[in-house]
Amino acid sequence: MVSLQQKLLAEFVGTYMLVFAVGCNVITGSATWAVTSIACTLMVAIYALGGISGAHLNPAVSFGLAMHSQSVIDWATAVKYMAAQILGGIAAALTYGGMFWDVFNLAPATGFTMFHAGMAEFFYTFFLVFVVLNTAVSKKNGCSAGTEYYGLAIGFSVIAGGYGAGHISGGCFNPAVAIGIDLSSAGVGFGYCIAYTLFELAGAAVAVLLFQICRPGEKDGGDFNAPPPRNSRLVSEFIGTFMLVLTVGLNVIGGSKAPVWSIAAALMCSIFALGNCSGGHFNPAVTTAITVAGADPNMATDSWLYMLSQFTGGMLAAITYSVMEKGATFPLAPGAGHTWSSAWFAEFVFTFVLCYVVLCVACCDSTKYNQVFGLAIASCVTAGGYAIGGVSGGSLNPAVSFGLAMSSLGGGHGIFHMVPYIIVELAAGAVAAVVYKTTHAGLINKQ
Repeated sequence: MVSLQQKLLAEFVGTYMLVFAVGCNVITGSATWAVTSIACTLMVAIYALGGISGAHLNPAVSFGLAMHSQSVIDWATAVKYMAAQILGGIAAALTYGGMFWDVFNLAPATGFTMFHAGMAEFFYTFFLVFVVLNTAVSKKNGCSAGTEYYGLAIGFSVIAGGYGAGHISGGCFNPAVAIGIDLSSAGVGFGYCIAYTLFELAGAAVAVLLFQICRPGEKDGGDFNAPPPRNSRLVSEFIGTFMLVLTVGLNVIGGSKAPVWSIAAALMCSIFALGNCSGGHFNPAVTTAITVAGADPNMATDSWLYMLSQFTGGMLAAITYSVMEKGATFPLAPGAGHTWSSAWFAEFVFTFVLCYVVLCVACCDSTKYNQVFGLAIASCVTAGGYAIGGVSGGSLNPAVSFGLAMSSLGGGHGIFHMVPYIIVELAAGAVAAVVYKTTHAGLINKQ
């Protein structure tokens, strides 16, 4: 039996490790790999300490878990967890300050207001806590169900948000990080940690509400093994597509040092979180592939609803990133020196790769890999994004293409160029299904 004192010490140590990594990366100027270093620190701390305290390492996580279910953690214990985490964050910030004899202030980036920074902290704290709930806490999809990818998924949610929104708010997504940084630099300025914390706790609260909508059986006394109802699956598709397109836009407009890495991380985390809820399509081309392949009987009636949710999520995400970036947008178009036909062909090839891999690793019992399916699918985005990003933009997703095109209308760009993108991406999904049914003939019926 693990005592409360052991749990609190684990929370202190894990949060200390995380905030110390944040400070070292920021002060030494590790621009390209800083976010990955911080995310990996969180990931290894979760795997190391999850068996002791649950490895919350974030007051927003403890707040969200207590709000979700008293059987997970009661409010009295959650408050003690939050205190241990905040003390760990302060101790780490004072440590890196003393080691470097240097600190940095917590504040919105130059040119951005607290409203913009608050949106960044809200959405990606929401995403982090939502992933925690789905991959670690869920009775059907979490640790108790035998899954092992929870640490990877939670850590990489920081990669999605850090590269995507870090240029706006600094990318805390954790009150212990915000408070530690702000207190250690009190001589430079103090106070933003209060607003940051409020936005982060609000993101956690919304994560709980949407988790319970996506997985109604996870509420205390519910039947978590019951199939999610249609509305839950549609909300799931909306959330995953929204976070994917939001991450795309913020990385591109913000000039991220690792945009493809961040975008792929957003997709991977969403798939691990919601794969056994809606199927984790988040892409009309994937929905097309699964429908044509007959891999999900629900798609016989629900495919158009899935696509509607995905397109809606993509469009609203594009509007959101434009607001966060003070009205900035970018067009859907070939890269400099490349033709439209080259862009369309590139989109076809790598959308085919993505859809084919989805079918192979997530839909066929004979060839799927239960613990790494999200990593495999998201790695198709890493492959395609770096391979053809300079040719077509590397959309690989009609919802992404639609969202980018619609949001760029205000910049004087047309929207009809999105039509060929969407057509070739949907066609690639259909072709992937035909090839899958051929290569997996005799195996598919074993599902």
